[in-house]
Amino acid sequence: MYDELKKILDESKNIVFFGGAGVSTESGVPDFRSENGLYHAQQNYGRSPEEMLSHTFFMRNMETFYDYYKNNLICDGVKPNKAHLALAKLEQMGKLKAVVTQNIDGLHQMAGSQVVYELHGSVLRNRCMKCNQSYELDYVMDPKNCEGHVPHCEICGGVVKPEVVLYEECLDDGCITGAVNAIAAADTLIVGGTSLVVYPAAGLIQYFRGKHLVLINKSSTPYDSKADLVIHEPIGEVLGECLGL
Repeated sequence: MYDELKKILDESKNIVFFGGAGVSTESGVPDFRSENGLYHAQQNYGRSPEEMLSHTFFMRNMETFYDYYKNNLICDGVKPNKAHLALAKLEQMGKLKAVVTQNIDGLHQMAGSQVVYELHGSVLRNRCMKCNQSYELDYVMDPKNCEGHVPHCEICGGVVKPEVVLYEECLDDGCITGAVNAIAAADTLIVGGTSLVVYPAAGLIQYFRGKHLVLINKSSTPYDSKADLVIHEPIGEVLGECLGL
């Protein structure tokens, strides 16, 4: 299987990668949708992650939202793994044209990827809801900038909200357009670390009209039967081996 993937990578000139939580879990970023994540949320908060990460919950229960958010979605010290590094290397080789990710941790950029469409935003970007002043993650995490767990703008005192797409919120139009155009133009689409069940993001795969569809995920997906190559192994291991990392 690895030889087949290497052959596809060698032949391809316009690769796009579409990834999900499985790409980052290999760096130690927890998947809040996993069984452990659901159990932890119910045990500690009495609610599901989806409820606590919704726009409605954010607006009505900011203190609990930020308590959950800071303790479960922010991971200090995590670094890119072989999957992130391999994709950055493919881009440097001129083969990979874009990364489309459902992750919000910024690890693709940390690894060196330049063209990244973050469908669900990023924890690294934060903005005052009142005056639109932007803030980095360190500001939000610093207790001296917060009332309880809730960060406030140093200019106007408004609440600083992460530029993360919450449940009930729309994806960014510009990001979606860029991702769709990249996928539509690709000759090879590599999908990794995602079960392809979270919409609307998972629906983007339908725009692919290229030659090779490759799926790399530890479990099966609804698109396995449509792919040219399916590898049920950790994505960092697979891409690391193919790129000599």
